[in-house]
Amino acid sequence: MGRRLLSKGPEAEFQDAVVRYARLKGWRVAHFRRATVREGRHATPVAYDGGGFPDLTMVRGGIIVFAELKRAGVRKLQPEQAIWREELIKAELVSAGVFYYVWNPHDIKEIERILR
Repeated sequence: MGRRLLSKGPEAEFQDAVVRYARLKGWRVAHFRRATVREGRHATPVAYDGGGFPDLTMVRGGIIVFAELKRAGVRKLQPEQAIWREELIKAELVSAGVFYYVWNPHDIKEIERILR
């Protein structure tokens, strides 16, 4: 991924870089895009308890990685994101193949290590 992630570019660029790297390393990646529901208003079309679901779900070789991506310098989760984080971390404790991360561009070395 290189130094490109260390810029303070938008979160979308960071996400695209993570997805490109993950796919290069053989991960299957899912992301649910926001849609325009009214001019100037966006929402992610999910049902039930989907609000706050992690930005990326990646699967390879029996391992599942959930990643919430934040722009440079940001780590704080929205309340709905924090609920998903808590539940997914509980899953980590009972399954050796489930992992949850909050990443921003400064986590480049960790991202590369985990997705290698």
